Amino acid sequence: MGTQNLPQVPAARNVLSVLRYVAAQAGPVGAAAIAREVDLPRSTTYHLLAALVDDGFVVHLPEERKYALGVTAHELGTGYSRQAPLQRLARFPLAQLVERTKRTAHLAVMHGREVIYVIEERAKRQTDLVTNPGVRLPAHLTASGRAMLAAMPAEQLAALYPGPEAFPSRYETGVNSVPALNELLVQIRARSFSWEQDEVTDGFSSIAVPVLDRSGLAVASVTLTVANRPALIPAAAARNTAEGIIQARTVDVAELAERWLPEVSRCAAEISRRLRPFA
Repeated sequence: MGTQNLPQVPAARNVLSVLRYVAAQAGPVGAAAIAREVDLPRSTTYHLLAALVDDGFVVHLPEERKYALGVTAHELGTGYSRQAPLQRLARFPLAQLVERTKRTAHLAVMHGREVIYVIEERAKRQTDLVTNPGVRLPAHLTASGRAMLAAMPAEQLAALYPGPEAFPSRYETGVNSVPALNELLVQIRARSFSWEQDEVTDGFSSIAVPVLDRSGLAVASVTLTVANRPALIPAAAARNTAEGIIQARTVDVAELAERWLPEVSRCAAEISRRLRPFA
């Protein structure tokens, strides 16, 4: 359902436009700037700001003659966290992805230079992975994190990864420098999906696609994880380890993407649509 099918509520839309603009600024902002940027008459803007101040969504800073977010806006944010709407909106599409592919899927979000896995939908008879809900891993080593990093503005990416100290390694393989990360992200943007092989769990590869909010920002990612070589019985696996034998992969990234990327993209697009139903 698009906005053309909805009854128009100009006052409500104007209030939300003002609140959204104030929330998007790095610091307090003046009424004149608000009026100009949201394309409202100054008198209307002052009336709306007065109502927002009365309800605590905005505070007026008289010495600066500017406005900033108030405590009620903060309460909305904490309410969002308590209700976990992203997880609720994503759980059904993610379960459908697992049903269609018979492979384990995850939803992850960024937190600094780490990803936090918030949902794991495990396929039947699939090996346990390290990506249970609540687990944190370095974003640059995971398909989940790389999908979101590739969609990140350059200045934000540079702030997160200023130098080699930002690259702890889980295994000896993997990205370990700013140039290597930038080169990888260029490839990811060109292919419109991210990947990793054996960098999180040995014997498994993953592909991921970002979930975008109404502003086009990556707020999460959907990942599908697939075994990239036949499973060995414990005795054979132990013997290979003892003898230093590395079992060759039987599935590469190109094959993984050809078979599963349409399904992963479909799931990420559905979650994105749910996050912005009237966009």
